[in-house]
Amino acid sequence: MLDIAVAYNRYRFLGNEFLTWLWYAIENDMEKIRQCDAEMVDLDVGNRMVLENKLANGKENITIKGDAAGLEEALLALRKGALITDLHLVYKSGSVEWQFAVKGESLSFSGLKLPETGPLEAGEEMEGIILEKLYLYEKPFHLLDGLYRQYIELRLSEKWTTQTVPSIKKWINASEKE
Repeated sequence: MLDIAVAYNRYRFLGNEFLTWLWYAIENDMEKIRQCDAEMVDLDVGNRMVLENKLANGKENITIKGDAAGLEEALLALRKGALITDLHLVYKSGSVEWQFAVKGESLSFSGLKLPETGPLEAGEEMEGIILEKLYLYEKPFHLLDGLYRQYIELRLSEKWTTQTVPSIKKWINASEKE
């Protein structure tokens, strides 16, 4: 069995690679993503993305943020070998919307913004309100679990090297020609 520190260092790239694949999948294969949530209306890249490029003499971090920020710089960073380390997402399911960021290294959430709920009133409705809040907290976690499961199944298959990686490279380089 691998020592925990060795295993962590050996496989920590997977979270960043997952976020990079997720952006590609959002842009090119929403039908596959919708398999994780039958009620999903949309999943979009939000207003912040952090990329990291490991260079011979250290590492370079690129942060892109803003509501009107173009993602051309992010694609350029991907062309240079960067991976996404932090990705802000906007998730719409049914008639509600969540916003949150996912860190690649640990797949942890930050800045989780829940959909608005009705006014809080004491009494018998309290149990229903608590259950609704729990449901609203769990939904994005279930989505991320399903997406990561899809990614790992794909990553472990032959399709990863024969189809997915070439498709991702083609997507990254297609923006260069425009």
